[in-house]
Amino acid sequence: MADRVSARRGQANAFFLSVRTAFVGVIGVASPHPRHDPLWVAPVIALAGVAIPMTWWLQLRSYRDLNCVKFAVVNAIEARLPVQAFTDEWGHLTRTPATPRRVRHAELGFSERMIPRIFILLRGLLCLGRLLA
Repeated sequence: MADRVSARRGQANAFFLSVRTAFVGVIGVASPHPRHDPLWVAPVIALAGVAIPMTWWLQLRSYRDLNCVKFAVVNAIEARLPVQAFTDEWGHLTRTPATPRRVRHAELGFSERMIPRIFILLRGLLCLGRLLA
């Protein structure tokens, strides 16, 4: 069911955010003075720090693909029914602003895709900063 896929996606987001938070905490405790660490430590931490959001992003992509297929099937079934609730709902959502101040509906998937990318960028910048310091 599509709602179960969405629920699992939400749980995956919470899981990866928890893993990310734990990762940063462990680094802070294990390496309180990063300037004194050997130079190879920063790239290793950066690789681990990039692997987590990359895995997160790949899993989100898998959930997104699965939901697309599920809703394609629902829409195909609805085409044969007198009422197309999901198709109509999506049409209203994408054609009309959600609020008078907002121009269009912002999909949750957009922010979900941006968060892992931001973590990757930040980890890369931290590594670069450490290597250049």
